[in-house]
Amino acid sequence: MTGAAASPARRMLARNKWLLLRRSSQLGILALFLVGPLAGLWIVKGTLASSLTLGVLPLTDPYMLLQSVFAGSLPALTAWIGAVIMLVFYALIGGRVYCSWVCPINIVTDASHWLSERFDVPKGWQPKRTLRRWILGMTLVVSAITGVIVWELVNPITLLYRGVLYGVGLAWAAVLAVFLFDLFVSRRGWCGHLCPVGAFYALAGWFALLRINAVQRTACDDCMECYAVCPEPHVITPALKGGEKGGGSVILSSDCSNCGRCIDVCDREVFRFSSRFAQATDAMPQRHRNAA
Repeated sequence: MTGAAASPARRMLARNKWLLLRRSSQLGILALFLVGPLAGLWIVKGTLASSLTLGVLPLTDPYMLLQSVFAGSLPALTAWIGAVIMLVFYALIGGRVYCSWVCPINIVTDASHWLSERFDVPKGWQPKRTLRRWILGMTLVVSAITGVIVWELVNPITLLYRGVLYGVGLAWAAVLAVFLFDLFVSRRGWCGHLCPVGAFYALAGWFALLRINAVQRTACDDCMECYAVCPEPHVITPALKGGEKGGGSVILSSDCSNCGRCIDVCDREVFRFSSRFAQATDAMPQRHRNAA
């Protein structure tokens, strides 16, 4: 088994490589935005909703721009350029990469999930995943009715930035509410079932090129570890078990956030990053699949 003879520390790093890279990405992006107002080093000005990098590169959250249009505003040309850049980027690498590699609230919800699993906290509600799309639509409708970019008033991502900059207040209360919701009410409920930002980026990355591939799915020994760590476990089955029905091995669901946790925990090296056009290597010898 791959890594069986490795030291515990090295094995721990190997089983958390992509997780550590995601945390570095999330915290690094957060630091880029905060180092300006906190230390006067203005690499990036703005927030994840709208920013200017090095005084040259505009980046705009296309979901926020869409709300602005529905609210009756006419965004500036730079905002449109920034939104197009972001849409093209996430359309290529997968929209929900935003959720797992950029969004700082993901750190909060992952911490909540870890505590929930560790102490076996029971959950009482698991809403349908389509609910977040309904919420997405309602934010646009309410923006059109009120003339206000309504989601930015309650967006935990924006409020987290304000909390870090200005200290304890209502902003942190919203972040705490998300944490407690995932801890006591619904398993991965915020990111997986409610957040309209995740719903928008899932739609944006529907035909993304970067995908996770169960390339060695014949080596799977049904340990179920990938299902245990995946924030969207329903995306795994069609790729992992599709061989029985002739299905492809690539995870094509736009719900997949390309977080890489399935790659991390699989000792059989079933999963890897590839393109949406890749195929499985279904020639793994039976003796290797049965090896301890």
